Amino acid sequence: MKKKERDKFEKILRGKRDKLLINARQTLEEDMKLDQADLADEMDLASSEYLQSFQFRLRGRERTFLAKIDKALAKLDEGSFGICEECGEPIHTKRLEARPETTLCIKCKEEQEREEQQFGD
Repeated sequence: MKKKERDKFEKILRGKRDKLLINARQTLEEDMKLDQADLADEMDLASSEYLQSFQFRLRGRERTFLAKIDKALAKLDEGSFGICEECGEPIHTKRLEARPETTLCIKCKEEQEREEQQFGD
């Protein structure tokens, strides 16, 4: 991969990473505080607890996504970014532009999804 392409993907991945970290900080600083004065009754409390639970689940998904981004950044550093982990072939640039954190080429990803569908039915 050329340095210009590498730099482009690094910038995209770091931007996504920074955005996730900002969201996580905001959740911890603002969204996870329950102010008892604002909770007039049990329904308000239940609603607030539900929203907190939802935020935690969302942040859990983002934590998984953050790990994928970190893995892609590490691959950029070691020179293996853009290579399919399954077949070893280069991942098409258009796919990397759409999902720079991907580890599979489109062919291997489609095969993985077919297998998951078979086991899911």
